[in-house]
Amino acid sequence: MELEVPIWSMFWEWIESLNPLGKSALDKAVGYAKNHRELLGNYLLDGRCEISNNRAERCAKSYGTGRKNFLFHDSVKGAESSAVIYSLVETAKANKLNVFQYLYTLLLYMPDYKDQPAGVEAMMPWSDFIKERCSGVMNTKIETPENRGQIPL
Repeated sequence: MELEVPIWSMFWEWIESLNPLGKSALDKAVGYAKNHRELLGNYLLDGRCEISNNRAERCAKSYGTGRKNFLFHDSVKGAESSAVIYSLVETAKANKLNVFQYLYTLLLYMPDYKDQPAGVEAMMPWSDFIKERCSGVMNTKIETPENRGQIPL
């Protein structure tokens, strides 16, 4: 972000130096920039923000791709279930997990730990337990309900 502030300063100096012809495409672009100057710099107020919303758009894209399938939800519970699955998948992606392994691990362990707050916390995508199990490659033939072990609580 510290590198971006001087670039923005140079950009605004350049915008102010322009004298485009009225009603040209450049005039409209310069007018837009000047009218939105404060909003364009809002992301600089918080270091966690990005100038672009591309990441959020990509996350929403998978939901948008599946929307035609949602026509076949014949109940509210079915629609809610889809929303939960999409949330789990996108959260796993955001935490750089193997999505299949994360869902597999959740289905493998969650039934025994769903009523234990420490167990639920251990199943969160940012927990060490999940990062260890879902960042590499898992052998699902070995990892079965019969020999899965316990979650370290």
